[in-house]
Amino acid sequence: MRRTLLVLLFFISILVASEGYKRKRVTIPDDLDDVVDDEDDDAWEQWGLKKSGSGPDKNLPPPNFSKMDPSKIQELMKQHTGPSYGFVKLRFGLSRSKVDVQNIATKWSKMLKTGSIDVRFMATDLNTFMFTMEKGQDLEELKEFILSQRDAYEVKIGDQTYRRPGDPPLDQVIERLRREKHSSDKSYNNEL
Repeated sequence: MRRTLLVLLFFISILVASEGYKRKRVTIPDDLDDVVDDEDDDAWEQWGLKKSGSGPDKNLPPPNFSKMDPSKIQELMKQHTGPSYGFVKLRFGLSRSKVDVQNIATKWSKMLKTGSIDVRFMATDLNTFMFTMEKGQDLEELKEFILSQRDAYEVKIGDQTYRRPGDPPLDQVIERLRREKHSSDKSYNNEL
C-alpha cells in the first residue's frame, strides 16, 4: 500500500511539474510590424571588418633611402605590416605520417597564437610546411620560433633562407642522405 502511494505521488509530481513548464513558456507573436529595430550602431556596422591602416604614418610620403643610415633602413624594414608567407623544411631522415605532420602544424600554430602571432601552417608534403601570416612585422619572432623547434631545419621567406648556425645547406643534406641510402642499398644487394 505504501509503495503504491509513493508511486502515485511520484507520477502526480511529474504531471504537476510538466504543467508548470507549459505555463512558463513564452510565445512571441508573428506580427512584429510595430517593433522598431534601431539597436544597430556604428560599432555594430564595423564589427568583423578588417581595420584599414589609416593611421598618421599611412599618409606620409615614402622616405628617401639614399640619404638614410643603413641601420635606419633596417629599422624601417622591421615595420613591414602586410601579409607574408614562406616555407619551412622539416628535418630529413625522420619518418613522419600525415597525422604527425598535421599535429606539428597544429602545435606550432597554437603555440604562436599564445604569443599573439597569428600564423597558419599548412602541410604541403611530409617534409614541408607553408605558412601565412597577416601581420608581417612579426616575421622576426616567427623565424626565431621556427628555428628553435627541433623538427624544423630551415625557413624560407621570400628569397631569404634561414638555418641554425652550423647547419649545412639543405641540398648538401639531401645529397648526403641519398649517398647513405645508395651505399646501404649496395651493401644489402651484395649480401644477397
